[in-house]
Amino acid sequence: MIHAKRLLYIAFLLVVSASAFAKPLPIPEPPSLDARSYILMDFDSGQILAAKNPEKRVEPASITKLMTTYIVFDELSKGNISPDDKVTISEKAWRMGGSKMFIEVGTQVSVDDLLHGMVTASGNDATVALAEYVAGTESTFADYMNQYGREIGLEDSHFVDASGWPHENHYMSAHDIARLLSAVIRDFPDLYAQYFNEKKFTYNGIEQYNRNSLLWSDESVDGGKTGHTESAGYCLSASAKRDGMRTVAVVTGTVSNNARKSQTQALLNYGFRFFETGRLFDEGKEISEVRVWKGDDTMLPVVAKGAVDVSFPRGQRDTLTTSAELPSQLLAPIKKGERLGTLEVKYDSEVLAQVPLYAGKDIERGGIFRQLTDEVMMMFE
Repeated sequence: MIHAKRLLYIAFLLVVSASAFAKPLPIPEPPSLDARSYILMDFDSGQILAAKNPEKRVEPASITKLMTTYIVFDELSKGNISPDDKVTISEKAWRMGGSKMFIEVGTQVSVDDLLHGMVTASGNDATVALAEYVAGTESTFADYMNQYGREIGLEDSHFVDASGWPHENHYMSAHDIARLLSAVIRDFPDLYAQYFNEKKFTYNGIEQYNRNSLLWSDESVDGGKTGHTESAGYCLSASAKRDGMRTVAVVTGTVSNNARKSQTQALLNYGFRFFETGRLFDEGKEISEVRVWKGDDTMLPVVAKGAVDVSFPRGQRDTLTTSAELPSQLLAPIKKGERLGTLEVKYDSEVLAQVPLYAGKDIERGGIFRQLTDEVMMMFE
């Protein structure tokens, strides 16, 4: 049982060196962008490096197709569908307006071609065809989208359709878009590389180019998704990787295709120019330890779930400090994986990351002698 009345604040320096005592440099301000909202997020740590209205609910337009893609990728990875499966095109899919793959009603098109048509050509027809193939109807697929969104951790999103067709109750936030694109990359890296880096796609003799024009101008950009309607403006999500660091940028509500491209590029350049990502603790590495009373062991290792990666100003790793906020008194029994506290990583006075901490092993209740001894010792703590 955790006694929460008193908390012990355990602080320790990550690195002791002469440079650790130098005054940290200020973090430069991000570029000023004329967008409805935007975010720049580090992929490994999930840290926000720059943002404006990141939780604001906006119309995502065709960026919605990231969620449709995630679900189709999941179906492929589970073996429920195959890239070679033939999908019979419904009249509803064929009649979809907006951007098209130009599939014909009643024809059979492979899942692979439909994925290229959705991701590269942003075809609304291809998107609806895939949604109907997976779930039977687009409305049922939209229910899937909302279920998957909750599992991924989207906090300001609600889906009504598979393609991003405008609807007052269909929305996302820039932060959720970044979370979703990150989830596609993290959970399906091979499929992401296969489908999101294509610059053009030809179907039925019609060649179409990927609307993510950053694929041509920045070699580090390897994918993302565009979106545009009159009400949504021009939107873009993109991910890039340079020197082992991956970032995800999202801009919404810009005034033109060139604006969304230049503003997303500015965010990516800012992140790579002024930040780097480093691993502070490997997966399973003991971060701290805490005294346990009345147990069959006295010291409990404290760990994070997974590795601890942090983004920080470039060249300033030695100035980072960490502190672990943990209970002052822990009583056995303690179960492995039990939430205990929080690791806080700071650059100067700025908190860069807060990482949940957990018990690294089980500690059972000790024998009667141990319990009596600890009962006395606790009186003097």
